[in-house]
Amino acid sequence: MFRKRKITPLVGDFVKFKIDSQNKGYIKEIELRKNELSRPPVANIDQAIIVSSAAEPSFSQLLLDRFLIAVEANRIEPIILISKIDLIDETELNKLLNVKKTYEKIGYPTLFVSIKQPDTIEKVRPFLRHKISVIAGQSGVGKSSILNSLDKSLQIATGEISKSLGRGRHTTRHVELLHVSDGLVADTPGFSSLEFTELEVEELGHCFPEIRKVSKNCRFRGCLHDQEPHCAVKEAVENNEICNRRYEHYIKILEEIKSRKPRY
Repeated sequence: MFRKRKITPLVGDFVKFKIDSQNKGYIKEIELRKNELSRPPVANIDQAIIVSSAAEPSFSQLLLDRFLIAVEANRIEPIILISKIDLIDETELNKLLNVKKTYEKIGYPTLFVSIKQPDTIEKVRPFLRHKISVIAGQSGVGKSSILNSLDKSLQIATGEISKSLGRGRHTTRHVELLHVSDGLVADTPGFSSLEFTELEVEELGHCFPEIRKVSKNCRFRGCLHDQEPHCAVKEAVENNEICNRRYEHYIKILEEIKSRKPRY
């Protein structure tokens, strides 16, 4: 029935079902989704816990921004966790503190965590209560380890970092909703890249809250904040009101979308 309507059931779907007997039944209807992700395949998410590691693998602000764009495009509230902070020295920690300030200024809750520092993991718990969350990030950043630390009974498989590749091996093979801290969390397979095949150039700026806010003052409607004159966003970057690194990532991804092969 769903195949004819080209509907694929996803983890997180709310459904109506009929039970024929004590142990058998079938889904009659999949209710309208408020959002959905394709990688990972999950629906009706309240928030995304995006995990980036301070080390092993090395912190990548560009990759973090790509994850943020993906969840913003689906109108999902993001929360940022920077993991493995026990593996960096004071100099690297100070650099990440500046990164943390950048994202908190935008409005994103940003937490430093380490499974070797239980008090940092406990700070994650209140964000999960009464929410359906997806935890996502590059392979090897410690997503499964964080969930195991929040609930010792989960015992999710974790993997070591590949020294030759500098990234983690995929240990989560499927998507399921787990009961964690009075909420539901979708543990998802890690992945190392994000391609924006559905996002249009006009939509990209809306996935950056600070650009979205300032762009109302641009002179031209439909300003892409690239080559246009009298661009309020570029002025905000020059005045350090918008993080220059974030703007550089915006331009980089804008060019990716512009050069994307047309779909027919």
